Amino acid sequence: MTISIRPASSDDITAILEIENKTNQIPWTESQFISSMEVGHYSVVLQEENNILGFAIYSPIVPESHLLNIAIHPVYQGKGFGDKLLQQIIFQNITMGVKVISLEVRVSNLPAINLYEKNGFFKDAIRPNYYNGPPKEDALLMSLKI
Repeated sequence: MTISIRPASSDDITAILEIENKTNQIPWTESQFISSMEVGHYSVVLQEENNILGFAIYSPIVPESHLLNIAIHPVYQGKGFGDKLLQQIIFQNITMGVKVISLEVRVSNLPAINLYEKNGFFKDAIRPNYYNGPPKEDALLMSLKI
């Protein structure tokens, strides 16, 4: 099994949308992904052969970066792929001179919170009712100083 991480392209949108729709309670739309690419957000995919297993999107504005979206297809979760993808995002940000990566995560998303903490992210604050519902849900704000 050869796993690689590469920049995403518009050809990857269908696979990214499939993963997004299976992992996000309120998924991004196709137009949101296209817009994200058009405005210059960094988008990467994690793949095995030609099969996309996950993706991440982040917005670096040095010295800060914001992790906007990251997901692994449910079939491949729990196998270390999220960790591999997150570590690559951290590495890419370090090479750009980023000093802090920030993100929001649903307070109920314990697997993601555990992944972030494992990689050195700290819990900073709660943003009440950040995610639309029903029910509305608070966001945990997290950051990593690198």
